[in-house]
Amino acid sequence: MLKLDGVTVRFGERAALDTVDLEVAEHETVCVLGPSGSGKSTLLRVVAGLQSADAGRVLLGGADQAGVPVHRRGVGMMFQDHQLFPQRDVAGNVSFGLRMRGVPRGRQASRVSELLELVGLPGAGRRSVSALSGGEQQRVALARALAPEPRLLMLDEPLGQLDRTLRERLVVELRALFGRLGTTVLAVTHDQGEAFALADRVVVMRDGRIAQTGTPLEVWQRPASEFVARFLGFENVVAATVSGEVAATPWGAVPVPAGSVQGPVRLLVRPAGVQLLPADQGLPCEVSSRTFRGNHVALRLRPESGVVLEAECGLGLTFGSSLRW
Repeated sequence: MLKLDGVTVRFGERAALDTVDLEVAEHETVCVLGPSGSGKSTLLRVVAGLQSADAGRVLLGGADQAGVPVHRRGVGMMFQDHQLFPQRDVAGNVSFGLRMRGVPRGRQASRVSELLELVGLPGAGRRSVSALSGGEQQRVALARALAPEPRLLMLDEPLGQLDRTLRERLVVELRALFGRLGTTVLAVTHDQGEAFALADRVVVMRDGRIAQTGTPLEVWQRPASEFVARFLGFENVVAATVSGEVAATPWGAVPVPAGSVQGPVRLLVRPAGVQLLPADQGLPCEVSSRTFRGNHVALRLRPESGVVLEAECGLGLTFGSSLRW
């Protein structure tokens, strides 16, 4: 459905996108993830035709989009700030793209009714958009983007302005909706939880380049680099030397999987992989902080010498100020 072939965008000396190659299959949901300034929003704007590429090609359905204006690319766009028309009611907002395409009024009305039902706002056509909650406005924006039946739907931080509870509920609803409609989706976000819940495939970007791509499970289980690991929130990354199935680290000997790269490496120890033991075993550590995380407690452990270590423990575990792992 979508192919980016060596796409480069420069702003002065800085490359916002640096020879990016990316493909999105039909009916696939791909989330582009990365910190601010990584190039993810520029990528979306290039695909939409809102930003010209300095090099490379964007192909939709195999057709090169060079010179094709925004309104002729057949893509839908949903922005973080909704960008609804305050002077129009809900139906007027949803039908905007249909009017621009000259769809007959009768068909417009039936399509608007169908979409409002689909996004969970049946009968809301006459309501003022200013009277809607943030979540309801987001649903209207989604219905408007879907109305012209775009071959590619693009989402720019679609849930960024919503509270956490509503965001978590809507991301589940969006995934189910896209699956039901067979929509092809390209979304950008800085929230890995949102991306992992919504996407069939995750693309992690850094400094205008793709740092890793894979299913949410692949990226989470096997970060491709220290950058990806730290972006996902894993801080226990240290220099180590692997020999056989053991790595020598600042925390002592750590077992590693069979077939691991030998010699000097950067090693990730997941907090959930740190085992807490009685005080007369393992590495002595002082608990420097404890943070409640809902289903576990996050600990920062300070060894007598060496690097601070992050760990997780169950809610039922009691401990004093010193631990061993």
